Amino acid sequence: MRLDRFLSGQTAGSRRDAVQAIRHGAVAVNGIAVRDPAKHIDPETDAVTMQGKEIRYETQRYFLMHKPAGVITASRDSKQKTVLDLLKPEDHFPDIAPVGRLDMDTAGLLLLTDDGKLAHRLISPAHHIPKYYMVWLRDPFAEAVIPQFRAGIFLREGDSEEQCLPAECVKLDDRIALLELREGKYHQVKRMFAAAGNHVEHLLRVQFGGLFLPPDLPKNAYTQIFQKEINILCGDSSIFEIAPKCMYNYSSYWINETE
Repeated sequence: MRLDRFLSGQTAGSRRDAVQAIRHGAVAVNGIAVRDPAKHIDPETDAVTMQGKEIRYETQRYFLMHKPAGVITASRDSKQKTVLDLLKPEDHFPDIAPVGRLDMDTAGLLLLTDDGKLAHRLISPAHHIPKYYMVWLRDPFAEAVIPQFRAGIFLREGDSEEQCLPAECVKLDDRIALLELREGKYHQVKRMFAAAGNHVEHLLRVQFGGLFLPPDLPKNAYTQIFQKEINILCGDSSIFEIAPKCMYNYSSYWINETE
């Protein structure tokens, strides 16, 4: 593969940007500066750096973001800040988009990628990839919701009612619950608890499939993940294993919002 083509495919810059960087001596292959844009490299084995930074060969890109409340899950919007606005300029690759959506006032784990095949698999109703939410409630958690959700609670849809898929729910604290969903209806978490007689004050998505929101990843920040993490993402998990981890890492997550 030509060096300039490799760089334009692995960075957010254009082919012209890559050519200029190479000709200015900013690119090295296996530790040796290269000024020929047409030099052929093996992206699987050759080590390429630009301005001292390693350029890893990835056919698709995956970013795990800690989405804050107040930002919309969309690729673009003329009036409001979107999750793509949180990306650094060098990470604005073509076709990067959020996988699924989180409501504007919901925080937590969000995946962005240009891997359309994976995105389709993750949001397809046929695969039922589990998603886990920590829910801060207005009123104390009622144990009665557990069998209601497990049986499939009914939500109003216009003039009729629609039954949700069975969902697991566990109590974490007096007003905090952990909910597992395997579908994605409009405002589903809020509507489920409203149907059960409670009100959701705050929402945090802590896990998607087998991928947990890193406790050290601040709000508004994101990190690139690779195939190893993607394999975990597509795995299954148990709400009873996740619950202790949630309380250990996120028990004080909403302390500023509730002071």
